[in-house]
Amino acid sequence: MSSGAGIQRPQHIAIIMDGNGRWAEQRGFPRSFGHRSGAGTVREIVTACGELGIDFLTLYSFSSENWKRPPDEVKALMELCVMYCDGEREELVRENVRVRVIGRLHELPDDVRGALERVQEATASCTGCTLCLAINYGSRAEIVDACRSIASAVRAGDLDPDDVDEAAIESRLYTTGLPDPDLLIRTGGELRVSNYLLWQISYAELYVTETLWPDFDEPQLRAAVEEFGRRRRRFGGLDGAAASGVPTA
Repeated sequence: MSSGAGIQRPQHIAIIMDGNGRWAEQRGFPRSFGHRSGAGTVREIVTACGELGIDFLTLYSFSSENWKRPPDEVKALMELCVMYCDGEREELVRENVRVRVIGRLHELPDDVRGALERVQEATASCTGCTLCLAINYGSRAEIVDACRSIASAVRAGDLDPDDVDEAAIESRLYTTGLPDPDLLIRTGGELRVSNYLLWQISYAELYVTETLWPDFDEPQLRAAVEEFGRRRRRFGGLDGAAASGVPTA
């Protein structure tokens, strides 16, 4: 965790970018317009994270359940992914942002996979904030895939069942090598985690705002980070006040 001016900052922020469709519908536009507007918010928040010294930002870009949406909306989301990756690639390199993608990528259309590969390759040597895009991602599927990997290793004799522990599971998750999120932000006001990073957010601080994603901006990100700085994270233990017998929440 980084700190500055006495304020504790999260090292890793995960965001559920909710409300694009509602934002567009409230203005009489098709839902796809909201998704395009939300892409502009992504640009602003990525830049803001770099300025705030946030090391990792993971965005719930397309869930495995989003395939259930109308075909036209899914098509628009896939096209937007290609447009963002190709259109923002040079800017991401200039801002020293490294891109990583997690999810069942083999199930994505060829043009989407190609765009994701290009932006990852172009930013591979960047050393600033890591932008992790969760695309065709579902946490239950991620855990299933990790269990399958463990089962295969045990069957091959490469892993003793007695050695299956949290580290063995974490090393097989899509997010291996990334620290767990410290702060989970959900825009749009819904009070659920929507099958997102279920293993990784076990001890994350939750921050929910009614603001719809296209309206979420740098000042609101800073407000979330400041709220995080006021939280006391105990990880199941006791802080100094509780250990001294002073009641805590």
